[in-house]
Amino acid sequence: MSSRFLVVVCFSCIVTTTQAQNFAPSTTEHGLPNLQGVWNFSTYAPFERPERLGDQEYFSQQDLEEAAQRRAASAVGRDQRETEAARRALEASSTSVASVNFFWMEMEGLTENSRTSVIIYPRNGRLPPVRDGVQIQRSDPNGVQEIPGERPVRYTHGGIDSNGPEDRGLSERCMVFNSGPPLFSGPYNNNIQIIQNSDQIVLLTEMGFDARIVPLQQSNHIDEKITQWSGDSRGYFDGNVLVVETRNFTSQVGSLSLRGAAYGDAAQRLLIERFIPTSANTMDYEWTIDDSVTFTDRIVGVLPMTKTNSNLYEYACHAGNYAIRNILKGARAEDGDL
Repeated sequence: MSSRFLVVVCFSCIVTTTQAQNFAPSTTEHGLPNLQGVWNFSTYAPFERPERLGDQEYFSQQDLEEAAQRRAASAVGRDQRETEAARRALEASSTSVASVNFFWMEMEGLTENSRTSVIIYPRNGRLPPVRDGVQIQRSDPNGVQEIPGERPVRYTHGGIDSNGPEDRGLSERCMVFNSGPPLFSGPYNNNIQIIQNSDQIVLLTEMGFDARIVPLQQSNHIDEKITQWSGDSRGYFDGNVLVVETRNFTSQVGSLSLRGAAYGDAAQRLLIERFIPTSANTMDYEWTIDDSVTFTDRIVGVLPMTKTNSNLYEYACHAGNYAIRNILKGARAEDGDL
């Protein structure tokens, strides 16, 4: 009975996968697959797979249910702690708003994701080793402790010092967020809007509010001497799948820039993104980092995307915002310069 059950489950998986690959979305007035709309890419799947899971790519249904129960219990305790902290702040007539509380977090995926990690290649779901001599910058992602290092700072949170904005992480400087590219699911604002016309696609991310304009003609990339934070993107449709190839990244960003770590730099990185429709309201977002200068192997990750009726709201983070100014102002106060 157990064997027959496994066969039925596996057959069901194969049929579902085949149907997803064969799904044909509606087309635009220009005859192209219509991917327009606002898509959410929130997920609780860890970026890297826990080592104890080895090559196990998916959780069982029981694992997923138990994890959901733990999250629910944790949320109750967290709400109680935040309520108590707010009460104490009011009693003390505190003028600080403290940190962002969990009310604003939205990591619950709109589509169930049973993967044990975002990374699906290498097969163990973990980052491959870096090449000899490649620098890995690490930070305290909570920004509490500064870890001395050299500029440029390529991770997104934390810093090496507070002598100037360039000592802080890229997100603190409003330069680079979890919206990448590539896209990583973060604590909130995990939305992207896709806008199409006959020969261009616009990828507008809510986190950072950056818009990448992707030409669909088979044109060459800009001169390699011109580098940009989001690189230079060119796209095309492979059947119903939108493929976006991006190069010409600035060396000021890591080949992989995460919240608490940055691996090498992106000067030689080729990023390939695939937007794969799986139903009328779902897509798989697959990204590949190909950078043989930094890593010993390529890296492939997958995030599920779900179409929503939501709007994007401006993420008004900009150079010279209050946060970075106050971080540096606080450091000057500690130095006794104020």
